[in-house]
Amino acid sequence: MEKEAAGAAAAAAAAAESDGTAEKRARSGDCDDTADDFISSLPDAVLGTIISLLPTKDGGRTPALSRRWRHLWRSAPLNLEVSTRLPDDEADAAGPVPAISRVPLSAVSEIISQHHGPARRFSLHCRRDDGDLCPQVESWLRSRALANLQELDISYAKPPLLTLVLRSASSILVAKISHCDFEPTMSFPFLKKLSLFCVSISVDLFPRLLSGCHALESLSMTKVRAVGCLRFRSPTIRTIIFRHSFGEMAELVIEDAPRLVRLLVPYCERDYSVTIRVIGAPNLEILGPLFVVAPKLQLFQGISPVSSTNSMCSLKVLALKSSGQKLDAVLNILRWFPCLEKLCVIFHVNREMNDENEPQYDPQHPIECLETCLKKVVFKSFEGYGKQVDFAKFFVLNAKVENRASREARFEFRTTSY
Repeated sequence: MEKEAAGAAAAAAAAAESDGTAEKRARSGDCDDTADDFISSLPDAVLGTIISLLPTKDGGRTPALSRRWRHLWRSAPLNLEVSTRLPDDEADAAGPVPAISRVPLSAVSEIISQHHGPARRFSLHCRRDDGDLCPQVESWLRSRALANLQELDISYAKPPLLTLVLRSASSILVAKISHCDFEPTMSFPFLKKLSLFCVSISVDLFPRLLSGCHALESLSMTKVRAVGCLRFRSPTIRTIIFRHSFGEMAELVIEDAPRLVRLLVPYCERDYSVTIRVIGAPNLEILGPLFVVAPKLQLFQGISPVSSTNSMCSLKVLALKSSGQKLDAVLNILRWFPCLEKLCVIFHVNREMNDENEPQYDPQHPIECLETCLKKVVFKSFEGYGKQVDFAKFFVLNAKVENRASREARFEFRTTSY
């Protein structure tokens, strides 16, 4: 009883002290609209970064939050999103930000004149029938507010306007260019990430575009229209994402990419007329997803195609697409990658014909990665029908890495809602 009484007395004293402190703060005028606002207690630099990540209109509204925020927007890094597109046009517009959150042309000059902080991002989404915007855009880009852009997002810009923007934004780190026709060359010495979506570019201009990006680490290409073969050389690139649409003709040849680690080819189906040849990528670790039957991606180790006799030892992660009928085809591809550590098999609707001439798995010649390296196998869209179960059984029964018997293997099942 004495211990309980002592505890109650201590709690009451603490509560009284807390109430007294709050009362003193209220009398001294320290208790304002941000007393319990932990975000507002952050340093100005952090709050400025938060504001810079907001759409332009939302960032401009932050002074209404509290007195603490009133001066921040004018000094925070500017995130300027300009659109001449109407809301009805947004269905075919590129970019994740809805058109309603972008500012109209008439407000841009006022925003720039009132904003004294550095520039972070400039987004310009035009209409196809826009007239000559070059004089307006040139005046914006010459302003102090946009002097040191870090991110650029431009869409539906006609060649003269695209040329102007690219020449004026040489300091950017991230660029997204969509629905444009390339005519100019680019010289972005600090650019690290480039995304091209629905653009036209000549095979002669493509190498010059890359040669002007001396620090490029990531390149994403979706529906890039080019007549001929796009040849790729870059001493800095680490990630390439190559997407395309059905029926397009495209060929990408990676001739020399010594730091390339990831080559991602989503939607690279066997019926698509797309060919990717990887010749010089000695550090490639992540690849796929590839279609297991008649893939359009050709890998070369030196001057010869990758095969069981000319294996690629650098690859650690591989994704494959299969209907579930082609276990032997998957296993034969695994022979190409003796150091593979993770395999992902994506099952899809069966469109493959039975092939009696398909090479069968020969247990007398085991797969090296199964014996020494493969630690994780992932099945996506696993429904548990006969052939899919055969896939699972094979890998469980042949698990040998780290001398772990199959009874010690761990299974994790996840459901996906559509």
